[in-house]
Amino acid sequence: MPRALWSRPADAVLILFFVINLGFITYVVHLEQLVIADPTHFTYPLWPPPALVDVIHRYGHAADPLLLARPPFWQATIWMDNLLFGPYYVAAIIAFVRGAAWIRVPSLVYAGLLLSNVNCILFEELLGAHRTPNPPLVLTLNAPWILVPLYLTWRMARPAPFASRSAAA
Repeated sequence: MPRALWSRPADAVLILFFVINLGFITYVVHLEQLVIADPTHFTYPLWPPPALVDVIHRYGHAADPLLLARPPFWQATIWMDNLLFGPYYVAAIIAFVRGAAWIRVPSLVYAGLLLSNVNCILFEELLGAHRTPNPPLVLTLNAPWILVPLYLTWRMARPAPFASRSAAA
């Protein structure tokens, strides 16, 4: 029997992370990069809204040239986010709310993929041709996408991640 969500406050934080990623990062910030191929010459799409496109582009100009350059490896990570991570977030929100152990293996796969993606992105951000002029800001903003998959890997290491410690032993 899974423990109630109120007794799993760290899982509530994970759910919030999944909701933010689903509702803003994946299908606003990253979708913008699929529907606008060239941020220097474009027509505003139906989605995301123009105000959010402008915020994304201002951030890119101020701190994140990689976001605007959109090299092929970056585009691959964006497609993974939209096609794989978006559906994972829906499943994870449902599973973590219900305490459903079937999310364990998908969470481990997600965590490994996300860590790999963010590792490649941060190497480019810090050392590549499209390096950021503001490393502390970019590292701070990307920290959740390192810390959450590390925690999630630890959290899902048990065969019954939502059971009480005594029941899982």
